Amino acid sequence: MYAIANAPCSWGVDDPNNPYLPPWEKVLREARQAGYHSIELGPWRYLPTDADILRQTLESHELSLVAGTLFDDLVSEANFPAMVAMTHAICANLQKVPVAVAEGAVPPPYLVIIDFGDAERARWAGQSERAKRLDETDWQRMIGHIRELSRIARHEYGVRPVIHPHAGGFIEFGDEIDRLAQAMPAEEAGLCLDTGHLYYAGLDPVSWLRRHAARLDYLHFKDVNKSVYDAAIAGDLDFFSACAAGVMCPLGTGAIDYPAIKALLAELNWHGWITIEQERDPRDVAGSLADVTASLRYLRSVGF
Repeated sequence: MYAIANAPCSWGVDDPNNPYLPPWEKVLREARQAGYHSIELGPWRYLPTDADILRQTLESHELSLVAGTLFDDLVSEANFPAMVAMTHAICANLQKVPVAVAEGAVPPPYLVIIDFGDAERARWAGQSERAKRLDETDWQRMIGHIRELSRIARHEYGVRPVIHPHAGGFIEFGDEIDRLAQAMPAEEAGLCLDTGHLYYAGLDPVSWLRRHAARLDYLHFKDVNKSVYDAAIAGDLDFFSACAAGVMCPLGTGAIDYPAIKALLAELNWHGWITIEQERDPRDVAGSLADVTASLRYLRSVGF
């Protein structure tokens, strides 16, 4: 069986400043109730930031952490000092709390690095032909920032950095994923490919997991409601508006072929960590427990 975690975004937790977020106690309680033993940290400042309190909190819910996440503007020079500070804060906490047990060749904890924050780019999530692209100067600046954040995580804290292409960010489409993989050597950072974000970008998840199999340190699994996705693209919805409309659904109920992904991972002999996610509006949190429970049961039913 594969080691499977969940993440606070399945309860609508992406922005720590959102006034509608559920209490973190509810997220941890329901994650454990659904059958998970590990969870991601979620956005910094959502779970307690004091390492001792966080450790006691996780232990009281019988949970460990598999990863922390940077989800912000990685292009801007002005924003970079904040990203450096957050990298130190997240990685320092990952050193002091219960961490998921090692699975696979590249064990946790991971620092998941995601570019997001340009409103114009986010508006055209999933639309390669219309999305704003970085010029060479901005691309190289972003890569330089990612390399430095990765260096801090790896060398100062022993945390494995993994880069996550994300709908609405500047690393989303196939050419950007390929360019990133070429720019970042494997010893500096791995990849965290996300089945739902691949699909959202118009890419076949099985093909792209195979294409970058040698770099897959960590995986995110989602499923996509095709009718909501088609309507979101046709209606030019930004990514989080599409999530609020229900574009992400429990695993096994959407467009992504998980038996085919299972067959691929078996062929590759891949045995790392998988985190299930289902982005949603936090005002729809009443459905989270049922959905994260169903997703885990589905994955187990098809051999994960």
